[in-house]
Amino acid sequence: MLEVRSLGIDGVLEIVPKRHGDARGFFMETYNAERFAQAGIDLVFVQDNHSYSAAAGVLRGLHYQLAPRAQDKLLRVIRGSVLDVAVDIRRGSKTFGKWLALEVSAEKGNQILVPKGFAHGFVTLVPDTEVLYKVTDTYSPEHDRSIRFDDPVIGIEWPSLASGFQLSDKDLKAPLLAAAEVFA
Repeated sequence: MLEVRSLGIDGVLEIVPKRHGDARGFFMETYNAERFAQAGIDLVFVQDNHSYSAAAGVLRGLHYQLAPRAQDKLLRVIRGSVLDVAVDIRRGSKTFGKWLALEVSAEKGNQILVPKGFAHGFVTLVPDTEVLYKVTDTYSPEHDRSIRFDDPVIGIEWPSLASGFQLSDKDLKAPLLAAAEVFA
């Protein structure tokens, strides 16, 4: 069983697999192509990614790939917690430039589906956080793009963390949305 909930911008979903637990721990089926298709999510994932962040405040994003190598992403946290953010970058969409956020954590066991046409990022809320995510196309450096995490036009409300944010050079140098190559 899956609980699937729209997060308010077309295509971005929270997915909560059923957990079966007892004194030993728990078991949950995090992905089943047939069950996902029955829930209207008919995607073929071709690559799994795993990221580890040692500290709270590691911010990764906002990342995306342009067509024809655009990626749908199904993300879950296996240890720790993140605030996951999706920004609609589909020019012409009524929600272009709008964002939403969802706390995804190992404790909750929830997942987020971020479709093509969205920039994606997350910030770790606790130390020693591990994130797994499936994508529908492999990494393509030629199509890889990013948008500045603190673009004032987008206005993402990132959490205030005592440690501040740790970002890669790539993310610090990312362009603002107005100057970014986005989806037509």
